[in-house]
Amino acid sequence: MNYEITGSTGLTALLGSPVAHSISPQMHNEAFRQLGLDYVYLAFDITPGQLKETFLGLKALNIRGFNLTMPLKTEIISYLDGLTPAARLAGAVNTVYRQDSCYIGHTTDGIGYMRSISDAGHQIIGKKMTLLGAGGAATAICVQAALDGVAAIDMFRRKNTAFGKTAEFCEKVSAETSCPIRLFDLADTHQLSCSIAESAVLTNATNVGMAPDSQRSLLPDVSFLHPNLLVSDIIYNPRQTLLMRQAQEAGCKCINGLYMLLFQGAAAFRCWTGQDMPVEVIRKKYFTDERTN
Repeated sequence: MNYEITGSTGLTALLGSPVAHSISPQMHNEAFRQLGLDYVYLAFDITPGQLKETFLGLKALNIRGFNLTMPLKTEIISYLDGLTPAARLAGAVNTVYRQDSCYIGHTTDGIGYMRSISDAGHQIIGKKMTLLGAGGAATAICVQAALDGVAAIDMFRRKNTAFGKTAEFCEKVSAETSCPIRLFDLADTHQLSCSIAESAVLTNATNVGMAPDSQRSLLPDVSFLHPNLLVSDIIYNPRQTLLMRQAQEAGCKCINGLYMLLFQGAAAFRCWTGQDMPVEVIRKKYFTDERTN
């Protein structure tokens, strides 16, 4: 099928920094081509200081929608016309779509994460999760996991000035989903060990271990891991992080963030086009099975 940019081509995009490594442009543009949709998806390296000016420019161009990656997932909220319930609860946005003349913030990270876990053949509903991080991806995962029926979540983050705000987030999500969510200091290694021992899944939702600084892990001791644990790292560059190597050595099952990217992208695609992304075509062309051990 021919695929050409025309005078009426709808613009979609990725905003963040860095973005040069992202496969989202290939994924979305191939999906547009497969379905014969007159859209194009571009990536723009944007820092927080550039976001307001960039967003106003994109609005003036009538952009159909866009994705946001770190560090813009919370920065964008103050510029939007509204939030979906999931984005409001998460306090983070990774997808913006146009509704009439308004721009609405949504989060598909949690949807993508939960679907990637089940797609890989793992079942975490009704079980406990230990979650590392409290940024935009972490809060989205926490919200969706709680909504979907994970039994309990222990969240760990560094105890800095934002710790109190994260504690309020945990209380709010617990109250609205009936999923017990506890927040702990990442430096509390005894509690981290206890939480992991009780959990079916350990999720790294931070950028620690991402290329080029890939020789880092938030896990202080590999003895915290147990063979019945699924270790999930939302990073996909590199495909195997230091945390995943540590987990494999401990006999754990592992999954990286590659398929979270695919499924969160499919959910965003639906927001912009009203159509389902041809996931199996995109999977075959751009994704490999380098996601589990």
